Amino acid sequence: MKTQGEIESELSECMGRFEQEYMGRGPKEVRAHLIGDLVVVRLKGVLTAAEQHLVATLSTDKGRDLLKQVRSHLIEIARPTIEAMIKEITGVKVLSLHHDISTSTGEEVVLFTLAEPPACRESRNNKLTESRNTFGSHRTSKFNPASADLAPLIAR
Repeated sequence: MKTQGEIESELSECMGRFEQEYMGRGPKEVRAHLIGDLVVVRLKGVLTAAEQHLVATLSTDKGRDLLKQVRSHLIEIARPTIEAMIKEITGVKVLSLHHDISTSTGEEVVLFTLAEPPACRESRNNKLTESRNTFGSHRTSKFNPASADLAPLIAR
């Protein structure tokens, strides 16, 4: 069983590879986040030179709308492939996929709704932090010197 971090890392890698192989250009940065039964993937720097030129030369609305339509259509065509990759990594069926891209920043967001939260094992770092926190709370003394009865010690 994978940790949440391992799942997120694999999701980032596969979505970056997908962009490279399917769209013709890999993103400059990819981050995937697993939040319960949601997978949020944020890709930065995904616009090709041709897409940037298209947006710059057409009127703002027309260029933006055309680019969004083309990208959405490409995602829909590749949807079975993407969903299969997500299922392979998470072990959970994808129920829905939502996509948007910003033509001004070149940032793309893909959201997947899963049938259930994927099973994850706790990472070592979380266990160490948790055990330190637990240990630390046991070490906390409730001794209050102001209210302590020191008479038996002084009598010695």
